[in-house]
Amino acid sequence: MAIEENKVITINGDTIAPGQSKQVHINIARLPTGTLIDIPVHVFNGKKAGPTVLIQAGLHGDEINGVETLRRMLQNNKFNIKKGAVVVVPILNVFGFIHFSRDVPDGKDVNRSFPGSRVGSLASRIAHAHTSEILPQIDYGIDLHTGGGQRHNYPQIRYSANDAKSKQLAEVFNAPFYFASRLIAGSFRKTTFKMGIPTIVYEAGESMRFDEKSIEKGIVGIQNVLNSLGMLPKSGTGKQKRSIHLEATRWVRASRAGMFVPEIENGKQVTKGQILGLVTDTFAKKSKKIKAPFDGYVFCVNHQAVVNQGDALFHIGR
Repeated sequence: MAIEENKVITINGDTIAPGQSKQVHINIARLPTGTLIDIPVHVFNGKKAGPTVLIQAGLHGDEINGVETLRRMLQNNKFNIKKGAVVVVPILNVFGFIHFSRDVPDGKDVNRSFPGSRVGSLASRIAHAHTSEILPQIDYGIDLHTGGGQRHNYPQIRYSANDAKSKQLAEVFNAPFYFASRLIAGSFRKTTFKMGIPTIVYEAGESMRFDEKSIEKGIVGIQNVLNSLGMLPKSGTGKQKRSIHLEATRWVRASRAGMFVPEIENGKQVTKGQILGLVTDTFAKKSKKIKAPFDGYVFCVNHQAVVNQGDALFHIGR
């Protein structure tokens, strides 16, 4: 029986034939200095027919854990696939990355600008180029993120509640936690959902900080997904602890302003009423204990030392 050959992938006019690997570039815009900014895209096209998986990072320019995760995988030849294709975009928001910023220079968020417009804002143009050049060719998406605003996310996967295939991907990825999260208007995941592309978001660590555990879990999780799709040569990833599914999540917020002192380690199991931390004034006159509202797990901790009333301090799931 003849083996079906994989499809040809075309990005920005560059073709990648079955059995070929190539780095291509999507031209976006120029800096005021005239320097051209483009998005580097690594394509690994297997000889045998199979699914095409997009793995991307740096949608928010200051979320560098995902960038390092994909850099290591590229360096260590982790995309030596035997069938299907993998499209790797290590830095989607190049403008934000070089400015240490979540957004592009005009302050707009690329992940609120999908599917974008060819004649829109800079963020919208980036989203449009990505949507038109790459998304029509993929079958699955993995989007790597970190917490923002000094929030540290324990490694977790988020999937779309009304997409059974994205939940299956979340289970296979096998991060410490996984749960359904709402689709945000203008987000990459909402656009792929509308296009029928199952997509998961890996959240781990915090912005502008490398977190070794988050990076290692990300690498293993991506390999888990590619292995489950039969795209990699069979290899053991070692015994893995099973992911915990969170049915409901809730932010615990500061009831008063002051100095915030967390007393629970991120990722830990907690019981209702357990003290998670405290908010105290700078004169040691008054303090307020922060308690767990129910039995569950802490999967995000705010590392901001000075907080205002209403600030999110802990994200808890059960």
